[in-house]
Amino acid sequence: MLDLHCHILPGIDDGAADLETSLEMARIAVNDGIQTIACTPHIYPGMYENTATGIRAAIAALQLELDQRGIPLRLLAGADVHLEPGLAGSIKAGRVPTLAGSRYLLLEPPHHVAPPRFEESVFELMVAGYIPVITHPERLSWIEDHYEVFGRLVERGAWMQVTAGSVTGRFGRRPKYWSERMLDDGLVHILATDSHHPKKRPPLLAEGRQAAAIRVGEQEAERLVVSRPQGIVDNLPPEHVRLLRNQKQGLWPRGGFWKSMLGRT
Repeated sequence: MLDLHCHILPGIDDGAADLETSLEMARIAVNDGIQTIACTPHIYPGMYENTATGIRAAIAALQLELDQRGIPLRLLAGADVHLEPGLAGSIKAGRVPTLAGSRYLLLEPPHHVAPPRFEESVFELMVAGYIPVITHPERLSWIEDHYEVFGRLVERGAWMQVTAGSVTGRFGRRPKYWSERMLDDGLVHILATDSHHPKKRPPLLAEGRQAAAIRVGEQEAERLVVSRPQGIVDNLPPEHVRLLRNQKQGLWPRGGFWKSMLGRT
């Protein structure tokens, strides 16, 4: 499996506090069946002033430690990016990293307030040639009043990443409900751990895949943690790994399984 959202780098944001914590997280991930992790620290102006250069240096240092200890985990670059003016320009200039250098970018909306012009900002990134992967929409406090926004974003070409722990109930009933609804409606492209800590928020992906399989079937659950994440790493165009949607309703009916998708997986 590939985990494309993980705060495993030591001392760089609110994730792993030190090297030993990072190593413990890595061992848990490997034991869970994760072979590749995208290191995605926050880039949040005024709070986490991370840059692509610093992130890549931290990844190289951690990868060396993993290799020396025989922990078979491959690390890739990325970031959990907050919206800011001129974001597309910062990506183009190389200050903000995309996932594994691809056209795909983790984009984290504010947790408690629906941002003004959110849809327009996402579309602007797509016009610039990037594919925003919206992180953990099911955990946003404003999803209940703006659920249709995420459907429109998917219809226009944005991707959605749901947290594995939301599907299993680790974050409570409300995120579990919204993650299941998004799965039922065909709005989820990938699952990821969004892990920050080996105990409080561990890097466990297999349990999320199993819980998702109950709603979307084994084949689609595998795509959520293997095929589509690999497609992102390989920088495949989205039409090769996109969702096959219900042509009449626009979304898959709630409660049903959606077992097909277009193109290569």
